[in-house]
Amino acid sequence: MSAEGTSSPRLAIRQFLHSLQSPARILVAISGGSDSTGLFLLLDEAVKAEPHLNISLCAATVDHALRAGSADEAREVAALCTSLGIAHTIMTWQGEKPKTGIMAAAREARYGLLAEAAEAFGADLIVTGHTYDDQRETLAMRGVRTEQVSSGIGDGVLFDRRFWILRPLLFSSRADIRAFLKERGVGWIDDPSNEDVKYERVRIRRQLSADADAERNISAVWEERLALSAKGAEWLDHHFKLHGGLLGRVMPDGLRQDRAVLDYVLGRLTAVFGGQPFAPGRAHMERLLSFVTGGEPGRMTVGRVVFDLRRDGLYLTRESRGILPMTLRPGEAGVWDGRFYVCNGSAAPIAIEAAATHSPSFLCLSQESSAPKSLGAEGALPLRMDSFTARTRGGWIPVTSTGMREHHFGRLPKAACKRAIASAPAISAQGVPVSPESAAAIHLTPYFAPFDRFLTRFDFIFADRLSADFAMVPYAGLPLRSIDGKTI
Repeated sequence: MSAEGTSSPRLAIRQFLHSLQSPARILVAISGGSDSTGLFLLLDEAVKAEPHLNISLCAATVDHALRAGSADEAREVAALCTSLGIAHTIMTWQGEKPKTGIMAAAREARYGLLAEAAEAFGADLIVTGHTYDDQRETLAMRGVRTEQVSSGIGDGVLFDRRFWILRPLLFSSRADIRAFLKERGVGWIDDPSNEDVKYERVRIRRQLSADADAERNISAVWEERLALSAKGAEWLDHHFKLHGGLLGRVMPDGLRQDRAVLDYVLGRLTAVFGGQPFAPGRAHMERLLSFVTGGEPGRMTVGRVVFDLRRDGLYLTRESRGILPMTLRPGEAGVWDGRFYVCNGSAAPIAIEAAATHSPSFLCLSQESSAPKSLGAEGALPLRMDSFTARTRGGWIPVTSTGMREHHFGRLPKAACKRAIASAPAISAQGVPVSPESAAAIHLTPYFAPFDRFLTRFDFIFADRLSADFAMVPYAGLPLRSIDGKTI
């Protein structure tokens, strides 16, 4: 997994396998195209050549059911896997497809189905056939949208807190992979959408020349991102406090730190507290940084988060506007406001609303509990949820996060506390607070919108430290024992 130019596919796969913790079971995502077919055969060849590594393979093909013939192609891939004695499954994207944003929706569906397959096979990780060509295209596309330096496609992404998706051929060229397939006498399937110019990636691919700027070495950018993540985690240790799981506080010294670090941490905290998958854009962040470093007390709203700057620090919480209600039937689960994962294990439908629009009685996370097993906590206790009355004047906010102690808020700004209460989840059944019996069956835990679905390894250190601040279970660690030959 080196970013120093391109590497031969065989060498890249060998280095990848030697970097893995073992024993390991790898789910290979194979569509039948040249990249994924090459990845599959390269892995099969290498695993069989070095059985002492104690690594096994299984495979899955996602049929997006978007065009005629896709089911037949999936069966061709299944036949290839069977011929090599490797377990394979076809996962079909069911249901009605969206009219717009089809590529993003297909990506979400694809990774969700791959995770299901990995769980069914007992796999430890997922690998995909992204190549250096994909990296160049991604860098070029992002270069059109922003002048900021992009880190491109990450070599490792944690999906849904459960499975690491690794890309061992990210620095191997498509031409070299196809040369390997021709050497083996194996063909591949050409997806017609790869030539459809209505897609941006196809247009960019045609524009790229052999000496495109996107071919620059991005290892330095990766190192900068990793260093920022580590510095951000250290910043959390020294300058950030969480009160009641809903109100963040940055100590005054925290606002006098290196601007690049402050940009990194405040951007990601904004996304977490605002329930948004991405940090605010550059213009919004420049305004926010100027405000918080200016020293003048006041308030500003950015990315659905109210920033309240006072002499004793910066307070941040979700603004109470625009928080939409959500209804869950028995057995259903969902993410409310991008900030809380809710699973309804009760026998009745429940409604989740902002406390400000519902009533002062709502459910909170118990200090005696930890994240539910559905988020990957081994041996976790189910969440115990207590109903209470939130006092909005002059007293304290008895809101707790998983594993958190209760906090008394008498010395904190009343306005900030009131906003925190107003943004809290209020859970009811048929218009009244749920009973204690029903509450015991409802699972509620914080959700980090920028990290909990797709978490790149560049942000892992920071996200994992923030997870500890919220007293949530740690994120699953990388299934690697080394990166670029360095032990981790």
